[in-house]
Amino acid sequence: MTDTPQQLKALPAPLLAWYDGNRRRLPWREDVSAYRTWVSEIMLQQTRVTAVLPYFDRFMAAFPTVEALAAAPEAQLMALWQGLGYYSRARNLQKAAQVIMTQYGGVFPDRYETLIALPGVGDYTAGAIASIAFGQRVPAVDGNVLRLAARITGCADNVLEPKTRAMFRRWMAEILPSDRPGAFNQALMDLGAMVCLPNGQPLCGDCPARGFCAAREQGLQRRLPVREKKSARRVEPLTVFLLHRGDAVAVRQRPDKGLLAGLWEFPNVPGTLTEQQAAAQLAQWGVTPHQWGKRFTDRHVFTHITWEMTVFRLDVQGNGPHDWVWRRPEARERYPMPTAFGKLEKTENICDT
Repeated sequence: MTDTPQQLKALPAPLLAWYDGNRRRLPWREDVSAYRTWVSEIMLQQTRVTAVLPYFDRFMAAFPTVEALAAAPEAQLMALWQGLGYYSRARNLQKAAQVIMTQYGGVFPDRYETLIALPGVGDYTAGAIASIAFGQRVPAVDGNVLRLAARITGCADNVLEPKTRAMFRRWMAEILPSDRPGAFNQALMDLGAMVCLPNGQPLCGDCPARGFCAAREQGLQRRLPVREKKSARRVEPLTVFLLHRGDAVAVRQRPDKGLLAGLWEFPNVPGTLTEQQAAAQLAQWGVTPHQWGKRFTDRHVFTHITWEMTVFRLDVQGNGPHDWVWRRPEARERYPMPTAFGKLEKTENICDT
C-alpha cells in the first residue's frame, strides 16, 4: 500500500465524535500547556495512565515550571521519579528543561523541528506537543496508532520496520484535520487504550470505525498488527547484600551511565554466590559478618534483561569501601533507589515474620 487507504480517510469525523463523548478526563488535558503535555507524554512512555496519575500530580507540585525543573536537585528529581522506571527519561527531562532555559529564554519552543531536537523527545512526543499544545497539524504516531492503522486498513506489513512506520505516519499526516489536530491525536490514543486493545479481543462493537474496519470485516483482529517476534530477555544472575549496621544499611551509587544510571543500590556482584563465596566477598569489601540473617531470592524484569537475585541479609561490622553510605531510615529519600532494589527491603521484612 502506498496511497492513503479509504478506510483511514473515513476515520476523522466518527473518531472525533466518539472522542467528544468518551474521552478520558486527565489532568494534563484539563489544564493544557506545552510543559504539562511534555511531562505527561514522557511519563506515559512504557507506563500505564493509572500509574502515571499520582506521579504527575506530585511532579507538577514540585516543579510547576520549566525553570523549576531545570534548577531541581537531581536527588529530588530521582526521588519523585522513583518507581516509574526508565530513569533516563527523568534525566532527559531536566536536560531538555535546561536547554529551553539557556537557548530559548525559558519559552517552550513551538515548532516540531525544534521540539524533536530536545533531549529525550522523539517523533511521537514532538508531534503530541505540537498538535495538543500549539494546535499544529502534526501526527503523533506510536504503538497505539500503528495498531489502529494496521487493523482499520487490514495492512499486514511489519509495523516494526521503519518503512512501515513511515508509511503509516504519512497516512496519518494526510487525514489529520486542520481544525482539531490535537483532539484527533488524543482520540487515537484513547481509542487504542479503551477499545482497540493491544492484547485480547478488541471491543469492536464500541469502535467508531466498526463500519469500515478491514480487520473486523475479515476477522483479523488478533492477527494484526504484524510484529517481529521479541527477542528473549537475557537472564543475569545477581547476588545482593542487605548489610545492616544497627539501623543503618549499606548503599552505593550506580555509575552515571548505563542501566539505572546514578541511582542507589545495595552492594551486589554478578553471579549466584554460595554462603562461603558470600563470606569471601564480604572480607574483600572489608566488613565482618556479625550475624547471618535470612537468605532469599527475588526476580526483577526489565525490557531486555531479567535479574535473578540471590539476597543475603546480614548484620556486619566495619565501614566497607569508600563509596558506600550507611543509610539511616530517616535519610531514605536522599538516596533514591529503583524498584528492583527497593522492593528487597519489603521482601526482607516478609521473610523475617
